[in-house]
Amino acid sequence: MPVNLHFDFLAEFYERLIPAADPAEFVRLLALPCAGPLLDVGGGTGRVSARLASFVSRVVVCDLSLPMLRQARRHDGLAVVQARGHRLPFTHRAFQRILVVDAVHHFQHPDRVLAELMRVLAPGGRLVIEEPDIRRWPVRLVALAERLALMDSHFLPPAQIATLLEALGTRPRLQDDGRWRSWIIVDKPPAGK
Repeated sequence: MPVNLHFDFLAEFYERLIPAADPAEFVRLLALPCAGPLLDVGGGTGRVSARLASFVSRVVVCDLSLPMLRQARRHDGLAVVQARGHRLPFTHRAFQRILVVDAVHHFQHPDRVLAELMRVLAPGGRLVIEEPDIRRWPVRLVALAERLALMDSHFLPPAQIATLLEALGTRPRLQDDGRWRSWIIVDKPPAGK
C-alpha cells in the first residue's frame, strides 16, 4: 500500500497521536529567526512548522497527502502545496530554510529528494533533517511496525543520508540526541563562494 494512503487515513488523528516537538529545538537547529521563507517537506499537518511561523517570513508545508494538508490549513500562517519531494514545484533558491522531520524514510527516491532540497535552498540557507536513527533499537521496532503495516518505509542510517548530501557537493554535519533521533544539517554557501 502506498505510504500516503496510510497518512490519508491517519490525518484526522495525527496530531493527537504524535504531538509537536519543542519549537526551541528547531529554532536552534534552523538558526531562527530568519527573514526568508521556510519550506517543510513531508510536513503533513504542519505540526512542527506551525510553531515556527513567527520566526520566518512565510511557511510552506509540502506533502503528498491531501488529507494531511487539509489539517495543516487549520494552522494560521501556513501555505500548503501538494507535491512529491523529488519534483518540488518551486523556483531555484526559493527558500532560506528547509525542514524535513521524520520523513526521509518515506521518500521513494531519497537521493532525488535531497537534490531537489538543495536546488530550492537559497545560498546562505540552511537545511535541517530530523530522522529516526535506525541504529537504535526503538527505531528498529518502529521500522518493523511500519513494514508490517505495509508502509514501504526505507530507514537510512544518518551517515548514509549525509553521504547522499555530500555527493551533491555539500558538507553536512551530524548531531544526535543519544537516544533515537539524528539531525543532518547543511549550510549552503553564500552566493559566490
